[in-house]
Amino acid sequence: MTNDSIREFCMSLPMATEEVQWEEHLLFKIGGKMFAILTLGGNRCAFKSTPERYAELVEMADIIPSAYNMWKYQWVNAESLTALSDAEFREDLRTSYDLVRASLTKKMQAELEAGRQPKVKKFVRKAEREKAKKKAPAKKQIVAKAKKKAAKKKRA
Repeated sequence: MTNDSIREFCMSLPMATEEVQWEEHLLFKIGGKMFAILTLGGNRCAFKSTPERYAELVEMADIIPSAYNMWKYQWVNAESLTALSDAEFREDLRTSYDLVRASLTKKMQAELEAGRQPKVKKFVRKAEREKAKKKAPAKKQIVAKAKKKAAKKKRA
């Protein structure tokens, strides 16, 4: 498979979304949770699998357990997009999608069944979160001043 055919297949799955994250990775998500990661400009693809399939996959050439403790959750990394046949790749990507969708909350699953994208928190880098925290007290002070002014006007 190619990057384009993987993207085309993943986006054909119901309510799947894509997002570029970590500068060079295209993430495919369902309900805000990743089910596949494609390296842009490279030939790698990571996806979740069942425990049985995980055991089979890590024995194959060009397929390794994923890094960053994702292997604990049966994620594998296909170091080459030719490590599996196209049919096997599609089947494994569909399985990953199904596993992640099944792990969503019942509320999120109901939203997806109704054809609506559930509201999910967007990934924000730590530096941006810290910057927002520093600005937050200023907003609170403005609101507090506005409340004091409104209270004075009511008294007068």
